[in-house]
Amino acid sequence: MSVGCGVECVVMLGCMRWVWKRCTYIGADDSATWTIASAEEFEPIPRVCRIILAVYEPDLRCPKYAPQGGYRLNPDWVVKRVTYEQTLGHAPPYIIYLDHDNQEIVLAIRGLNLAKEGDYKTLLNNRLGMQMFDGGYVHHGLLKSAKWVLNAESETLSKLWTENGRGYKLIFTGHSLGSGVATLLAVIVANHGTQIGGVPRSLLRCYAVAPARCLSLNLAVKYADVIYSVVLQDDFLPRTPTPLEDIFKSIFWDTFIPDSRKLRDPRRLYAPGRIYHIVERKFCRCGRYPPEVRTAIPVDERFEHIVLSCNATSDHGIIWIERESEKALVNLKDLSTETITTPPKVQQLGRKETLEKEHKDALERAISLNIPYAVDSAEQETWGNTEEGTCPDDPKHSSETEHADARTNWNDVIKKLFKKTESGHMVLKQGA
Repeated sequence: MSVGCGVECVVMLGCMRWVWKRCTYIGADDSATWTIASAEEFEPIPRVCRIILAVYEPDLRCPKYAPQGGYRLNPDWVVKRVTYEQTLGHAPPYIIYLDHDNQEIVLAIRGLNLAKEGDYKTLLNNRLGMQMFDGGYVHHGLLKSAKWVLNAESETLSKLWTENGRGYKLIFTGHSLGSGVATLLAVIVANHGTQIGGVPRSLLRCYAVAPARCLSLNLAVKYADVIYSVVLQDDFLPRTPTPLEDIFKSIFWDTFIPDSRKLRDPRRLYAPGRIYHIVERKFCRCGRYPPEVRTAIPVDERFEHIVLSCNATSDHGIIWIERESEKALVNLKDLSTETITTPPKVQQLGRKETLEKEHKDALERAISLNIPYAVDSAEQETWGNTEEGTCPDDPKHSSETEHADARTNWNDVIKKLFKKTESGHMVLKQGA
Protein backbone atom coordinates (compact mmCIF):
# COMPACT_ATOMS: atom_id res chain seq x y z
CA MET A 1 0.00 0.00 0.00
CA SER A 2 2.80 2.39 0.95
CA VAL A 3 4.69 1.54 -2.26
CA GLY A 4 1.60 2.40 -4.31
CA CYS A 5 1.19 5.71 -2.50
CA GLY A 6 4.88 6.47 -3.07
CA VAL A 7 4.55 5.85 -6.82
CA GLU A 8 1.45 8.03 -6.98
CA CYS A 9 3.28 10.85 -5.17
CA VAL A 10 6.24 10.62 -7.55
CA VAL A 11 3.94 10.70 -10.59
CA MET A 12 1.98 13.61 -9.14
CA LEU A 13 5.16 15.57 -8.38
CA GLY A 14 6.45 14.86 -11.89
CA CYS A 15 3.20 16.10 -13.42
CA MET A 16 3.21 19.22 -11.25
CA ARG A 17 6.81 19.96 -12.25
CA TRP A 18 5.94 19.55 -15.93
CA VAL A 19 2.87 21.81 -15.63
CA TRP A 20 4.87 24.45 -13.76
CA LYS A 21 7.74 24.48 -16.25
CA ARG A 22 5.46 24.50 -19.31
CA CYS A 23 2.97 27.08 -18.05
CA THR A 24 5.52 29.54 -16.67
CA TYR A 25 7.80 29.41 -19.71
CA ILE A 26 7.28 32.37 -22.06
CA GLY A 27 8.78 33.32 -25.41
CA ALA A 28 10.80 36.17 -23.91
CA ASP A 29 12.82 33.63 -21.89
CA ASP A 30 14.49 32.34 -25.07
CA SER A 31 16.42 35.57 -25.59
CA ALA A 32 16.66 36.94 -22.04
CA THR A 33 20.47 37.16 -22.17
CA TRP A 34 20.79 38.49 -25.72
CA THR A 35 21.93 41.99 -26.67
CA ILE A 36 19.67 44.64 -28.19
CA ALA A 37 19.96 44.97 -31.97
CA SER A 38 20.98 48.23 -33.63
CA ALA A 39 18.66 50.17 -35.92
CA GLU A 40 21.12 49.84 -38.79
CA GLU A 41 21.25 46.04 -38.79
CA PHE A 42 17.49 45.64 -38.26
CA GLU A 43 16.53 48.23 -40.91
CA PRO A 44 15.95 45.74 -43.81
CA ILE A 45 13.49 43.58 -41.85
CA PRO A 46 10.26 45.65 -42.20
CA ARG A 47 11.13 46.21 -45.87
CA VAL A 48 11.47 42.51 -46.72
CA CYS A 49 8.28 41.75 -44.76
CA ARG A 50 6.44 44.23 -46.96
CA ILE A 51 7.83 42.55 -50.10
CA ILE A 52 6.78 39.11 -48.80
CA LEU A 53 3.27 40.49 -48.19
CA ALA A 54 3.16 41.46 -51.86
CA VAL A 55 3.21 37.75 -52.78
CA TYR A 56 -0.10 37.36 -50.92
CA GLU A 57 -1.69 40.36 -52.68
CA PRO A 58 -4.05 39.74 -55.64
CA ASP A 59 -3.54 43.31 -56.92
CA LEU A 60 -0.37 45.21 -56.02
CA ARG A 61 -1.82 48.57 -57.09
CA CYS A 62 -4.77 48.18 -54.71
CA PRO A 63 -3.18 46.22 -51.84
CA LYS A 64 -5.40 44.45 -49.37
CA TYR A 65 -2.73 44.92 -46.69
CA ALA A 66 -1.95 48.58 -47.27
CA PRO A 67 1.21 49.82 -45.50
CA GLN A 68 0.54 51.91 -42.42
CA GLY A 69 3.81 53.76 -42.94
CA GLY A 70 7.42 53.14 -43.74
CA TYR A 71 8.34 51.18 -46.86
CA ARG A 72 6.03 51.13 -49.89
CA LEU A 73 6.48 48.68 -52.73
CA ASN A 74 6.59 49.97 -56.33
CA PRO A 75 4.48 47.65 -58.55
CA ASP A 76 6.48 48.72 -61.62
CA TRP A 77 9.62 47.15 -60.14
CA VAL A 78 8.11 43.66 -59.92
CA VAL A 79 10.08 41.70 -62.52
CA LYS A 80 8.23 38.41 -62.24
CA ARG A 81 5.34 36.92 -60.34
CA VAL A 82 4.91 33.13 -60.11
CA THR A 83 1.65 31.50 -58.94
CA TYR A 84 0.65 28.04 -57.72
CA GLU A 85 -0.48 27.18 -61.26
CA GLN A 86 3.06 27.81 -62.50
CA THR A 87 4.96 26.07 -59.69
CA LEU A 88 2.77 22.95 -59.95
CA GLY A 89 3.30 22.21 -56.27
CA HIS A 90 7.09 22.16 -56.50
CA ALA A 91 7.44 25.43 -54.55
CA PRO A 92 5.24 28.10 -52.97
CA PRO A 93 4.42 31.21 -55.08
CA TYR A 94 7.06 33.93 -55.20
CA ILE A 95 7.96 37.25 -56.78
CA ILE A 96 11.21 38.73 -58.07
CA TYR A 97 11.46 42.40 -57.18
CA LEU A 98 14.11 44.88 -58.33
CA ASP A 99 14.48 47.50 -55.60
CA HIS A 100 16.44 50.36 -57.16
CA ASP A 101 16.19 52.57 -54.06
CA ASN A 102 18.10 50.07 -51.92
CA GLN A 103 20.02 48.39 -54.77
CA GLU A 104 18.61 44.93 -54.09
CA ILE A 105 17.34 42.05 -56.21
CA VAL A 106 14.77 40.32 -54.00
CA LEU A 107 13.25 36.88 -54.46
CA ALA A 108 10.40 36.67 -51.91
CA ILE A 109 8.48 33.44 -51.20
CA ARG A 110 5.10 33.15 -49.49
CA GLY A 111 4.33 30.89 -46.56
CA LEU A 112 2.30 27.74 -46.02
CA ASN A 113 -1.14 27.71 -47.64
CA LEU A 114 -3.53 25.52 -45.65
CA ALA A 115 -5.59 24.89 -48.79
CA LYS A 116 -2.70 23.59 -50.92
CA GLU A 117 -1.71 19.92 -50.65
CA GLY A 118 1.67 20.58 -52.30
CA ASP A 119 2.75 22.83 -49.42
CA TYR A 120 2.03 20.08 -46.90
CA LYS A 121 3.96 17.56 -48.98
CA THR A 122 6.98 19.85 -49.07
CA LEU A 123 6.93 20.47 -45.32
CA LEU A 124 6.33 16.82 -44.40
CA ASN A 125 8.88 15.44 -46.87
CA ASN A 126 11.57 14.91 -44.25
CA ARG A 127 12.71 12.32 -41.77
CA LEU A 128 15.29 12.79 -39.05
CA GLY A 129 18.69 12.51 -40.74
CA MET A 130 17.18 12.00 -44.20
CA GLN A 131 19.14 14.66 -46.14
CA MET A 132 22.84 15.44 -45.75
CA PHE A 133 24.32 18.56 -47.34
CA ASP A 134 27.59 20.51 -46.96
CA GLY A 135 28.74 18.46 -43.98
CA GLY A 136 25.46 18.77 -42.09
CA TYR A 137 21.76 17.99 -42.34
CA VAL A 138 19.01 19.97 -44.09
CA HIS A 139 15.27 19.58 -44.63
CA HIS A 140 14.81 17.26 -47.61
CA GLY A 141 11.55 18.70 -49.00
CA LEU A 142 12.71 22.30 -48.67
CA LEU A 143 15.99 21.49 -50.45
CA LYS A 144 14.08 19.95 -53.36
CA SER A 145 11.90 23.05 -53.56
CA ALA A 146 14.96 25.35 -53.50
CA LYS A 147 16.58 23.41 -56.36
CA TRP A 148 13.39 23.74 -58.39
CA VAL A 149 13.30 27.51 -57.90
CA LEU A 150 16.96 27.85 -58.90
CA ASN A 151 16.41 25.76 -62.02
CA ALA A 152 13.54 28.08 -62.92
CA GLU A 153 15.04 31.45 -61.97
CA SER A 154 18.85 31.33 -62.03
CA GLU A 155 18.95 32.78 -65.54
CA THR A 156 16.66 35.68 -64.56
CA LEU A 157 18.62 36.45 -61.39
CA SER A 158 21.94 36.29 -63.22
CA LYS A 159 20.67 38.66 -65.93
CA LEU A 160 19.32 41.17 -63.39
CA TRP A 161 22.54 41.17 -61.39
CA THR A 162 24.72 41.61 -64.49
CA GLU A 163 22.53 44.33 -66.02
CA ASN A 164 22.66 46.38 -62.81
CA GLY A 165 26.43 46.60 -62.68
CA ARG A 166 27.07 43.59 -60.41
CA GLY A 167 26.70 45.87 -57.42
CA TYR A 168 23.18 45.04 -56.24
CA LYS A 169 22.66 42.71 -53.28
CA LEU A 170 20.91 39.42 -53.96
CA ILE A 171 18.23 38.90 -51.31
CA PHE A 172 16.36 35.66 -50.68
CA THR A 173 13.49 36.03 -48.25
CA GLY A 174 10.37 34.15 -47.27
CA HIS A 175 7.77 33.57 -44.59
CA SER A 176 7.07 30.28 -42.81
CA LEU A 177 7.47 27.49 -45.41
CA GLY A 178 8.94 30.04 -47.81
CA SER A 179 11.61 30.97 -45.27
CA GLY A 180 12.98 27.43 -45.39
CA VAL A 181 13.12 27.49 -49.19
CA ALA A 182 14.83 30.91 -49.10
CA THR A 183 17.36 29.64 -46.55
CA LEU A 184 18.43 26.71 -48.70
CA LEU A 185 18.54 28.95 -51.80
CA ALA A 186 21.06 31.11 -49.93
CA VAL A 187 23.12 28.11 -48.80
CA ILE A 188 23.38 26.76 -52.35
CA VAL A 189 24.20 30.14 -53.92
CA ALA A 190 26.76 30.90 -51.17
CA ASN A 191 28.63 27.80 -52.34
CA HIS A 192 28.16 28.29 -56.07
CA GLY A 193 27.45 31.96 -56.85
CA THR A 194 29.26 31.71 -60.19
CA GLN A 195 26.14 30.10 -61.62
CA ILE A 196 24.27 33.36 -60.96
CA GLY A 197 26.71 35.70 -62.62
CA GLY A 198 29.36 35.43 -59.91
CA VAL A 199 27.48 36.87 -56.92
CA PRO A 200 30.01 37.07 -54.03
CA ARG A 201 29.08 36.00 -50.51
CA SER A 202 29.40 39.62 -49.33
CA LEU A 203 26.43 40.63 -51.53
CA LEU A 204 24.25 37.65 -50.62
CA ARG A 205 21.62 37.85 -47.87
CA CYS A 206 18.72 35.74 -46.65
CA TYR A 207 15.96 36.97 -44.33
CA ALA A 208 13.94 34.05 -42.94
CA VAL A 209 10.76 35.43 -41.38
CA ALA A 210 8.99 33.08 -38.93
CA PRO A 211 11.50 30.42 -40.02
CA ALA A 212 11.01 26.71 -40.33
CA ARG A 213 13.70 24.56 -38.72
CA CYS A 214 15.71 23.50 -41.75
CA LEU A 215 19.47 23.37 -40.93
CA SER A 216 21.50 21.29 -38.50
CA LEU A 217 23.25 23.31 -35.81
CA ASN A 218 26.67 23.39 -37.46
CA LEU A 219 25.16 24.82 -40.67
CA ALA A 220 22.87 27.21 -38.78
CA VAL A 221 25.96 28.74 -37.14
CA LYS A 222 28.21 28.49 -40.20
CA TYR A 223 25.91 30.63 -42.36
CA ALA A 224 25.06 33.21 -39.69
CA ASP A 225 26.88 35.91 -41.66
CA VAL A 226 24.48 35.41 -44.58
CA ILE A 227 21.19 34.19 -43.07
CA TYR A 228 19.09 36.23 -40.61
CA SER A 229 15.99 34.79 -38.92
CA VAL A 230 13.17 36.92 -37.52
CA VAL A 231 10.95 35.52 -34.75
CA LEU A 232 8.03 37.33 -33.13
CA GLN A 233 7.66 36.50 -29.40
CA ASP A 234 5.94 33.09 -29.03
CA ASP A 235 5.86 31.95 -32.69
CA PHE A 236 5.45 28.16 -32.76
CA LEU A 237 7.21 27.23 -36.03
CA PRO A 238 10.84 28.06 -35.09
CA ARG A 239 10.26 25.91 -32.00
CA THR A 240 8.53 23.04 -33.82
CA PRO A 241 10.90 20.10 -34.42
CA THR A 242 11.11 18.24 -37.68
CA PRO A 243 9.85 15.69 -38.40
CA LEU A 244 6.56 17.27 -37.40
CA GLU A 245 5.26 14.07 -35.85
CA ASP A 246 7.69 14.74 -32.99
CA ILE A 247 5.80 17.87 -31.91
CA PHE A 248 3.89 16.08 -29.15
CA LYS A 249 7.07 14.41 -27.99
CA SER A 250 8.63 17.88 -27.83
CA ILE A 251 5.79 19.28 -25.72
CA PHE A 252 5.62 16.42 -23.23
CA TRP A 253 9.11 14.89 -23.03
CA ASP A 254 11.69 17.44 -24.21
CA THR A 255 11.14 19.35 -20.97
CA PHE A 256 13.07 16.60 -19.18
CA ILE A 257 15.79 16.02 -21.82
CA PRO A 258 19.03 17.91 -21.10
CA ASP A 259 19.82 20.55 -23.71
CA SER A 260 23.39 19.23 -23.98
CA ARG A 261 22.00 15.90 -25.20
CA LYS A 262 19.88 17.63 -27.86
CA LEU A 263 22.84 19.66 -29.11
CA ARG A 264 24.92 16.56 -29.72
CA ASP A 265 22.39 15.04 -32.10
CA PRO A 266 23.81 16.10 -35.50
CA ARG A 267 20.51 15.32 -37.26
CA ARG A 268 18.42 17.76 -35.25
CA LEU A 269 17.30 20.79 -37.30
CA TYR A 270 17.20 24.40 -36.09
CA ALA A 271 16.09 27.87 -37.07
CA PRO A 272 18.89 29.19 -39.31
CA GLY A 273 21.57 31.85 -38.92
CA ARG A 274 21.61 34.92 -36.71
CA ILE A 275 18.28 35.37 -34.91
CA TYR A 276 16.38 38.59 -34.26
CA HIS A 277 13.77 38.03 -31.57
CA ILE A 278 11.02 40.66 -31.34
CA VAL A 279 9.79 40.69 -27.74
CA GLU A 280 6.65 42.58 -26.73
CA ARG A 281 5.06 40.61 -23.87
CA LYS A 282 6.38 39.78 -20.42
CA PHE A 283 5.53 37.23 -17.75
CA CYS A 284 2.41 38.01 -15.67
CA ARG A 285 1.88 41.32 -17.49
CA CYS A 286 -1.13 41.88 -19.72
CA GLY A 287 -1.09 43.42 -23.17
CA ARG A 288 1.65 44.29 -25.64
CA TYR A 289 4.53 46.59 -24.82
CA PRO A 290 6.76 48.63 -27.14
CA PRO A 291 8.63 45.86 -28.95
CA GLU A 292 12.35 45.42 -28.46
CA VAL A 293 14.64 43.42 -30.70
CA ARG A 294 17.20 41.07 -29.18
CA THR A 295 19.81 39.40 -31.34
CA ALA A 296 22.42 36.67 -31.08
CA ILE A 297 23.92 33.69 -32.87
CA PRO A 298 22.76 31.18 -30.27
CA VAL A 299 24.47 27.84 -29.93
CA ASP A 300 23.40 26.44 -26.54
CA GLU A 301 19.78 27.64 -26.85
CA ARG A 302 18.02 28.05 -30.18
CA PHE A 303 14.27 28.08 -29.41
CA GLU A 304 14.20 24.54 -28.04
CA HIS A 305 10.93 24.75 -26.07
CA ILE A 306 7.46 25.19 -27.55
CA VAL A 307 5.61 27.97 -25.73
CA LEU A 308 2.10 27.13 -24.53
CA SER A 309 0.59 30.50 -25.41
CA CYS A 310 -2.62 31.75 -26.97
CA ASN A 311 -0.38 33.91 -29.19
CA ALA A 312 1.73 31.05 -30.53
CA THR A 313 -0.16 31.02 -33.86
CA SER A 314 -0.98 34.73 -34.20
CA ASP A 315 2.71 35.59 -33.70
CA HIS A 316 3.39 33.51 -36.80
CA GLY A 317 1.34 35.77 -39.10
CA ILE A 318 3.34 37.85 -41.57
CA ILE A 319 1.02 40.85 -41.17
CA TRP A 320 1.71 40.97 -37.40
CA ILE A 321 5.44 40.49 -37.89
CA GLU A 322 5.53 43.31 -40.44
CA ARG A 323 3.66 45.71 -38.13
CA GLU A 324 5.65 44.88 -35.02
CA SER A 325 8.98 45.03 -36.85
CA GLU A 326 8.12 48.54 -38.06
CA LYS A 327 7.32 49.62 -34.50
CA ALA A 328 10.52 47.99 -33.24
CA LEU A 329 12.61 49.79 -35.87
CA VAL A 330 11.13 53.14 -34.84
CA ASN A 331 12.00 52.37 -31.21
CA LEU A 332 15.56 51.39 -32.15
CA LYS A 333 16.01 54.63 -34.10
CA ASP A 334 14.70 56.63 -31.14
CA LEU A 335 17.19 54.89 -28.85
CA SER A 336 20.07 55.67 -31.20
CA THR A 337 19.19 59.39 -31.28
CA GLU A 338 18.40 59.93 -27.59
CA THR A 339 21.48 62.10 -27.07
CA ILE A 340 22.42 64.09 -30.15
CA THR A 341 25.38 65.90 -28.56
CA THR A 342 27.28 62.70 -27.72
CA PRO A 343 28.55 60.04 -30.13
CA PRO A 344 26.64 56.72 -30.30
CA LYS A 345 27.69 54.02 -27.86
CA VAL A 346 28.55 51.64 -30.68
CA GLN A 347 30.01 53.18 -33.83
CA GLN A 348 29.02 51.76 -37.22
CA LEU A 349 32.42 50.14 -37.83
CA GLY A 350 32.52 48.88 -34.25
CA ARG A 351 29.14 47.20 -34.63
CA LYS A 352 30.25 45.47 -37.85
CA GLU A 353 33.32 44.15 -36.07
CA THR A 354 31.13 43.04 -33.16
CA LEU A 355 28.88 41.02 -35.49
CA GLU A 356 31.92 39.35 -37.06
CA LYS A 357 33.33 38.54 -33.63
CA GLU A 358 29.99 37.06 -32.51
CA HIS A 359 30.02 34.81 -35.55
CA LYS A 360 33.57 33.65 -34.82
CA ASP A 361 32.75 33.10 -31.14
CA ALA A 362 29.64 31.08 -32.05
CA LEU A 363 31.70 28.80 -34.30
CA GLU A 364 34.27 28.29 -31.55
CA ARG A 365 31.50 27.64 -29.04
CA ALA A 366 30.07 24.95 -31.32
CA ILE A 367 33.46 23.24 -31.44
CA SER A 368 33.90 23.46 -27.67
CA LEU A 369 30.55 21.69 -27.19
CA ASN A 370 31.70 18.88 -29.51
CA ILE A 371 28.86 19.57 -31.92
CA PRO A 372 29.40 17.16 -34.84
CA TYR A 373 30.79 18.55 -38.11
CA ALA A 374 31.29 22.07 -36.72
CA VAL A 375 33.99 23.93 -38.67
CA ASP A 376 36.64 25.91 -36.85
CA SER A 377 36.88 29.68 -37.19
CA ALA A 378 40.08 29.58 -39.27
CA GLU A 379 38.48 27.29 -41.85
CA GLN A 380 35.35 29.43 -41.92
CA GLU A 381 37.36 32.65 -42.31
CA THR A 382 39.44 31.26 -45.18
CA TRP A 383 36.41 29.83 -46.91
CA GLY A 384 34.46 33.08 -46.47
CA ASN A 385 37.34 35.20 -47.80
CA THR A 386 37.63 32.97 -50.84
CA GLU A 387 33.98 33.59 -51.65
CA GLU A 388 34.13 37.31 -50.98
CA GLY A 389 37.49 37.71 -52.73
CA THR A 390 36.04 36.69 -56.10
CA CYS A 391 36.25 39.82 -58.20
CA PRO A 392 33.26 40.19 -60.58
CA ASP A 393 35.34 42.36 -62.94
CA ASP A 394 38.22 39.89 -63.19
CA PRO A 395 38.60 38.85 -66.88
CA LYS A 396 39.10 35.19 -66.02
CA HIS A 397 36.04 35.23 -63.77
CA SER A 398 33.94 36.98 -66.43
CA SER A 399 35.05 34.49 -69.06
CA GLU A 400 34.09 31.55 -66.86
CA THR A 401 30.73 33.13 -66.13
CA GLU A 402 29.98 33.84 -69.79
CA HIS A 403 30.70 30.25 -70.76
CA ALA A 404 28.56 28.82 -67.95
CA ASP A 405 25.31 27.26 -69.08
CA ALA A 406 22.57 29.85 -68.45
CA ARG A 407 20.08 27.06 -67.83
CA THR A 408 22.06 25.41 -65.06
CA ASN A 409 20.62 22.18 -63.70
CA TRP A 410 21.00 22.72 -59.97
CA ASN A 411 20.62 19.05 -59.18
CA ASP A 412 23.79 18.43 -61.20
CA VAL A 413 25.54 21.45 -59.67
CA ILE A 414 25.00 20.11 -56.15
CA LYS A 415 26.27 16.67 -57.16
CA LYS A 416 29.42 18.22 -58.67
CA LEU A 417 29.94 20.68 -55.84
CA PHE A 418 29.80 18.17 -52.98
CA LYS A 419 31.37 14.76 -52.57
CA LYS A 420 30.50 11.88 -50.28
CA THR A 421 33.11 10.89 -47.71
CA GLU A 422 33.76 7.35 -46.46
CA SER A 423 31.49 8.09 -43.49
CA GLY A 424 28.67 9.05 -45.86
CA HIS A 425 28.77 12.80 -45.28
CA MET A 426 28.44 15.35 -48.12
CA VAL A 427 31.32 17.86 -47.99
CA LEU A 428 32.47 20.68 -50.26
CA LYS A 429 35.03 19.51 -52.84
CA GLN A 430 38.51 21.02 -52.89
CA GLY A 431 38.64 24.06 -55.20
CA ALA A 432 34.84 24.14 -55.63
